[in-house]
Amino acid sequence: MSRIVFFCIPAWGHTNPTVEVVRRLTAMGHQVRYYSFEPFREKLEAAGAEVVCCDGALPPQPKNLDKIVGRDFAALVEMVTETTLTLEEQVCRELAEFQPDVIVSDSVCFWGKLFAKKLGLPYVCSTTTFAFNQQSAALMKPKGSELLRSLLGIPRIGRKMALLRQHGYPVEKVTDLLQNDNETNTIVYTSREFQPMAETFSEHYAFVGPSLPERAAPAAKKSRPLVYISLGTVIHDRRRFCGNCVTALAGMDVDAVLSVGTAENLEALGPLPSNIQAAERVDQLAVLQQADVFLTHCGMNSASEAIWYGVPTVLDPQQSEEAAVADQMEKLGLGLRLHSEEPDHIRKALETVLADPSYREQTGRIARSFREAGGAKMAAEYILSCCK
Repeated sequence: MSRIVFFCIPAWGHTNPTVEVVRRLTAMGHQVRYYSFEPFREKLEAAGAEVVCCDGALPPQPKNLDKIVGRDFAALVEMVTETTLTLEEQVCRELAEFQPDVIVSDSVCFWGKLFAKKLGLPYVCSTTTFAFNQQSAALMKPKGSELLRSLLGIPRIGRKMALLRQHGYPVEKVTDLLQNDNETNTIVYTSREFQPMAETFSEHYAFVGPSLPERAAPAAKKSRPLVYISLGTVIHDRRRFCGNCVTALAGMDVDAVLSVGTAENLEALGPLPSNIQAAERVDQLAVLQQADVFLTHCGMNSASEAIWYGVPTVLDPQQSEEAAVADQMEKLGLGLRLHSEEPDHIRKALETVLADPSYREQTGRIARSFREAGGAKMAAEYILSCCK
């Protein structure tokens, strides 16, 4: 029996792909300890993990790390440093007692990586976005405001890196946190066919495809196409966009499901046409099993889930990481970029994707590569191969 420790940030998009991997490992008799946060405890414990909640180690802001990843890098480095040093005594003591055979840490949960390096433990990077190296980094095109914040934050970053070195963490430069070299064992929850610049990544990168739970096929028959619209679980100040979607859909011969994020957004929509359902949250996998087109913000999980179920997309990224996903989907012919959020443009984009079978055909091609990659089973086997 192996002892495996996971670390992750407080974000569903980074936690969800690991849940089925944990379930596989514990079903095989291995012991899994997962350093996470209270909102994720129940789901991880149901998968068989022993969960250690780290809520008290996070600085007061941000409450959700996804809100600064890709937007304010200096704030991210400051938060990582504070979290690492707050957890240091407890976690290093517990790891010495637990004696893990390997540490698996999310690619932006830098404290997990730092603990593994400091203690000399085998380390596997869990990457729920595209894999990241010097070549693929060029695909990330930050907005002007993001770039300005990064430049202004350089002195703050330097101070925190020096503080980490004082505590024995081997980080000479900020890229030691950010990226892995081709010798780092890394799980990537996509296929090589979907990964940009896949040829630049070594055999140490295991492209395992999405890690999704098995679900029964839907039994209900549809009378007309189903449109699904969601901009994810992070950015919720989108009342005007939600209203524009309702206006666009009202005159279409389709049924539609809108996931609007908050009760305030839902209330602001008012009475809806009979062909539109809206909710704060929906069971996304259940909806995607029946959807014919998905208007998405292009978060990696949402994009992967759409592809898995063969659903073509209308692409409306909100930040640079999502824009990189949208670029790849557009390049591969899986979806159509939305260049305006006005109702006429939304309607036209949805109608174009519904009418053109090539979007569904190309999505099906990448979906096959996802299934062939092996998913949670392959990820679990790879982790075990990295144990000491």
